[in-house]
Amino acid sequence: MFEKVLIANRGEIALRIHRACKELGIATVAVHSTADANAMHVRLADESVCIGPPAPKDSYLNIPAIISAAEITGADAIHPGYGFLSENARFAEIVKAHNITFIGPEPEHIRMMGDKIAAKNAMRAAGVPLVPGSDGGLDDPDKALRAADAIGYPVLVKAAAGGGGRGMKVARDASGLAEAMATAKAEAKAAFGDDTVYMEKYLEQPRHIEIQIVADSFGTVAQLGERDCSLQRRHQKILEEALSPALTQKERERIGEIARKAISELGYLGVGTIEFLYEDGEFYFIEMNTRLQVEHPITEQVTRLDLVREQISIAAGAKMSFTQKDVVFRGHAIECRINAEDPKTFRPSPGEVTFFHAPGGPGVRFDSAVYTGYRIPPFYDSMIGKLIVYGEDREHCLARLRRSLREIAITGVETTTPLFMDLLDEPDFQRGDYHIHWLEKWLG
Repeated sequence: MFEKVLIANRGEIALRIHRACKELGIATVAVHSTADANAMHVRLADESVCIGPPAPKDSYLNIPAIISAAEITGADAIHPGYGFLSENARFAEIVKAHNITFIGPEPEHIRMMGDKIAAKNAMRAAGVPLVPGSDGGLDDPDKALRAADAIGYPVLVKAAAGGGGRGMKVARDASGLAEAMATAKAEAKAAFGDDTVYMEKYLEQPRHIEIQIVADSFGTVAQLGERDCSLQRRHQKILEEALSPALTQKERERIGEIARKAISELGYLGVGTIEFLYEDGEFYFIEMNTRLQVEHPITEQVTRLDLVREQISIAAGAKMSFTQKDVVFRGHAIECRINAEDPKTFRPSPGEVTFFHAPGGPGVRFDSAVYTGYRIPPFYDSMIGKLIVYGEDREHCLARLRRSLREIAITGVETTTPLFMDLLDEPDFQRGDYHIHWLEKWLG
């Protein structure tokens, strides 16, 4: 096992990793920007190193500073969390070149899955169903028109190096294709430094279903069921459920086994998530995330497994603590992302948290690094924490969710807690009858 892990992240995920390390008897190093000097993970870590000013490019994306911090403190592994450098293949390579273990998959898998076209080709070869789309990148307008005609409108133009909803535009007919292409390419270039785009069939009312996988270096691969992440605004997840209220047991087993076999064929190492669109009984691969997901806690709740602990142990060369036959799903779990935002306009609301009280009681977990007196900086994402609620079934889970949302007390900043209270009163949500476009229509 590792002796010391440097946590190359911030906020609740940095704290989550710190806690897993301490339970494994591992010392931790927190790196932080000047804006995060008083962050909870910095206060709790065994050592901390300031790596730059607030701007992410000068701190949490500053590879030389992070490597220097690891070498100065004698860290033998780096955990990237999610976001920032977690899916940066070059960073993983640099970490390995300095004889430090990168707690994540091999760089070649990060690079493959980071290129959406390469990812689709790899999954196609592994027998995973795909959304009908172009064979590769599209630069020529005539080629794009031919591809759209073959796929059938509406189509979705997507950045090949993209993520988080950036570089994605819908064209409902030929007249709107040129504008969609130009806009998507411009956004992709600005966000990712690569304006390559490709095209997929735009599904009207799909669910967003993702499968959690875990694989070790001994050939053991397991899938831990699905998460339903269909409640989204501007392609950003708001609320997630495990297991999905939309799938039958037969469908659950089918897509889980497809994902498990694909990962086995790839020779993947560590944790990862294969994401699908699901409509009319069919699954279509959209991307794979080669890292821990924000919503991983709901999978932990229904499987009783610690994904971060497994991730660290696998990177240290250990066998997984379980096999597929040991995976049993129990109950239902929901995660709400509580953000420092206006609940109606979603305008960020940074500032000092003048009072903070987390909900508690049976089946309630609140992953957060916020405390009374903490100042939420304006330089990073606005997530305050994640409310994770577990119940014996979905109805029980919803009852606990309602109770927990009423217990949250956060003053000094606006939060999205009222949004979830309103959602709980919506019959479609109560029935689990929604899709990836539902929330935006509901919000008007």
